[in-house]
Amino acid sequence: MGNTTSCCVSSSPKLRRNAHSRLEPYRPEPELSREDTGCNLQHISDRENIDDLNMEYNPSDHPRASTIFLSKSQTDVAVPNKKVREKRKSLYINHHPPGQTRRKYSSCSTIFLDDSTVSQPNLKYTIKCVALAIYYHIKNRDIDGRMVLDIFDEKLHPLSKSEVPSDYDKHDPEQKQIYRFVRTLFSAAQLTAECAIVTLVYLERLLTYAEIDICPANWKRIVLGAILLASKVWDDQAVWNVDYCQILKDITVEDMNELERQFLELLQFNINVPSSVYAKYYFDLRSLSEANNLSFPLEPLSRDKAQKLEAISRLCEDKYKDLRKGAKKRSVSADNLTVVRWAPAIIS
Repeated sequence: MGNTTSCCVSSSPKLRRNAHSRLEPYRPEPELSREDTGCNLQHISDRENIDDLNMEYNPSDHPRASTIFLSKSQTDVAVPNKKVREKRKSLYINHHPPGQTRRKYSSCSTIFLDDSTVSQPNLKYTIKCVALAIYYHIKNRDIDGRMVLDIFDEKLHPLSKSEVPSDYDKHDPEQKQIYRFVRTLFSAAQLTAECAIVTLVYLERLLTYAEIDICPANWKRIVLGAILLASKVWDDQAVWNVDYCQILKDITVEDMNELERQFLELLQFNINVPSSVYAKYYFDLRSLSEANNLSFPLEPLSRDKAQKLEAISRLCEDKYKDLRKGAKKRSVSADNLTVVRWAPAIIS
C-alpha cells in the first residue's frame, strides 16, 4: 500500500512540467477565417431563396408570380392619355358592331353566362385575348431594346417570298394583324383554345429565359415557334412541321426544324406547364379582356346547362366529402365529445 501511495505522489519531471503549465493563465488562440481553413461554404442565412427569385423572374413556372403581359397592359392604365382611350374605344367598337347589345346583365329571371371555362375556353375569344397580350408585349417593350436573335429575325428568315420592307423593324403591328396571323395558323392546323394559352406561356418563358424582347422584327417567328411547340406538347395528334410548310407556302421544313430546335434550347427544354400556371394565365387573360372591353359572349342559362352545372357541382361535392372522410382523425379530443342535441320546444 505504501509503495502504491508513494508511486502516486511522485511523478516524472515531464508530468510536473505539465502540471505547472496547467496553472498558467488561458490564452485563447486567434480564430481562423473561412479562407484560412479552406471552408468557403455559405451560411444558411446568407443563401438566397432560389424559389423566391424564380417566382419573381419566371412567371411561366410559378403560379403566384404575376404574368408579364398583364403587368405590361397595366402601364397604360397608370399613364392614361387621349391616344390610349381612343385605342381602347376602337377595340371596343370593332368587337361590338352597332346594333348589337354590348353588355348583358343578369336578373332574377334570367342568368347570363359565357361558354368559356378553364377546361374548355372559347376558341375565338381566347385567340383574341392572346393576340392582345402579344400586342402589349410589343408595344410596352424595353425602350433601349435587346438584341434580336438571328433565328427569329424575319429579315434573315422571311416567312414569304415577298420582299421584307427596309423599315420592317420600326412599326409596331396592330392587334388585328396579330390576331389574323394567329387565327390563320389555328384555323388551318385545327388547334384548340387550350393550345393558345400554352402558346402564351411558352412565349413569356422564352422572353424570360433568353432575356430577349418581342418586337416588330421577330414577333411572327417567335409566335410561330411557340405555336409549333405548344401544338406538339398539348395535342395527342400533333401537327407535323411539314404541315406548317403547307400553311406557310414559302417556308422550308429545314427552317421549321431549326426554329423548333433553337426554341427548345432557349427554353432549356422546359416544356412543362403545371395546371396552376395554366389556370393563372387563363384568368389573367379574362382580366385583360375585361380591362379592354373585350367581353366573352354571354348567353342565357338554359335548363339543360343548369342541370349539367348542378350535376358537376354535386359530383365535386361528393368527391371532396369522401376526401374529408379519409382525412378525418381516428382519435377525438375531449373538447369534441360534447355534441349539441336538439330537443323539441314545448310551448305552453
